[in-house]
Amino acid sequence: MAGEFSSLVNKIKPYLAMVSLQFGYAGMYIVTMMCFKRGMSHWILVVYRHAFATIAVAPFAIVLERKIRPKMTRRVFIKIVALGFLEPVIDQNLYYLGLKSTTATYASAFVNLLPAVTFILAVVFRIEKVNLKKKSSMAKVIGTAITVAGAMVMTLYKGPMFNLVPRHGGAHHEASVAAPENWVAGTIELIACIVGWSGFFIVQSMTLKEYPAELSLAAWVCVMGVVEGGIVALIMERDWNAWVIGFDSRLLAAAYSGIVCSGIAYYVQSVVNKVKGPVFVTAFSPLSMVITSILAAIILAESVHLGSLIGAIIIVMGLYSVVWGKSKEGKINDITSKDQELPVVDIKERSTIVDDNINEKKTSIYQEH
Repeated sequence: MAGEFSSLVNKIKPYLAMVSLQFGYAGMYIVTMMCFKRGMSHWILVVYRHAFATIAVAPFAIVLERKIRPKMTRRVFIKIVALGFLEPVIDQNLYYLGLKSTTATYASAFVNLLPAVTFILAVVFRIEKVNLKKKSSMAKVIGTAITVAGAMVMTLYKGPMFNLVPRHGGAHHEASVAAPENWVAGTIELIACIVGWSGFFIVQSMTLKEYPAELSLAAWVCVMGVVEGGIVALIMERDWNAWVIGFDSRLLAAAYSGIVCSGIAYYVQSVVNKVKGPVFVTAFSPLSMVITSILAAIILAESVHLGSLIGAIIIVMGLYSVVWGKSKEGKINDITSKDQELPVVDIKERSTIVDDNINEKKTSIYQEH
């Protein structure tokens, strides 16, 4: 019973880890939106975010992985620099730009494209295999197409607006809706953000094969986020007063997003990516959209477009077609690997059989004589 329970826990660990992260991301969307309303620059937020993440993760990486940390090579370092550029600089800055141009609900819903884009890149870089003769591969391809279609619906069709939580007065409603001319720019920024984020998971998967130290890799990415993000922030923000923060929502946003959504997230994603692959890591993003929509309606008084809701439902349907294909493929691989295992022969048992055969031959020889 203990062995079966331990096996069950090991199987559900990746699922629990990724679900927990989605709650963390949902909280980040709300906190950062409040922070931006107070006028904080997203370029500077990225730097402070990864400074907090480095402080939180680096000590554990230094102590816990001092004996297993591989040697740093030029090839691995270049990949770490690329990881720092793809996620902290490209993904986060473009996401924050898109968040400012639209709404927290719309931006989190658009993240549902992440699994489809990651799957396409994984196929291109031969991390995922596609065989159209198999149901699992067909499910992944069809699911990806449905997900893209849902994103197009969500982008091109707005429809009427409605409130998830009834409220009185129109002041919050007007404040929560972005200017119409910003929706196109925000959508383009969010698409570029998703491509950068997907690229991060692909490069992360490749890096873990050469540098299998998840905590250390997370710490290095956080350090690169501070360095590379700082260079970009110094170029984009010329006002030195913008770097000053107090004990308010800006400090909370930097600390929360840094520790939870960068430091812890990079480590957890590395562990799950190493075991399950990049497509599995990105498969739980729709849960974040649901949580964010509820929190945004309650805390930020945001309204939801009907087009966003319909598109999100289509995306979830396509997404779980991809997840079903992945799960079927995983079961087939497990069965194949078991069939290919060689039978184990007990050496003692084999030696006994050999000795018995020798004794039988000796007895027959003596009888002949």
